[in-house]
Amino acid sequence: MSIALTEAEIALTGPAVEKMAELFTQVEEGVQGVRVYAAAGGCSGVSFGMTFTDDIGDQDGVRDFDAFKVVVDDGTLGYLRGVEIDFVDQGDGNATFVFNNLPTTGGGCGSCGSSNSGGCS
Repeated sequence: MSIALTEAEIALTGPAVEKMAELFTQVEEGVQGVRVYAAAGGCSGVSFGMTFTDDIGDQDGVRDFDAFKVVVDDGTLGYLRGVEIDFVDQGDGNATFVFNNLPTTGGGCGSCGSSNSGGCS
């Protein structure tokens, strides 16, 4: 049985919720949610990614939305507190999910971790 997550633990903006709901109308049967994960790298020592998942474990945290679930393992959850997932569409075919409010550890990537940053480029 998974662990229910709150908005304080995993926050999504309205545009992010809308885009994920749209994407879930196109996924294969059996997909249970979108997994948010952390990997080594990036300005804060960690970078984030997302992938569809058909596996939700007992120790996974899950936030239920009407059309989809967001799944986070316990190792990643500690990095996500205070981070907001947004969807930005600049209208020129350049659209992406971004992670705002990334924690900083004094890394050397300039604006990484600012409220407007989705990561390092």
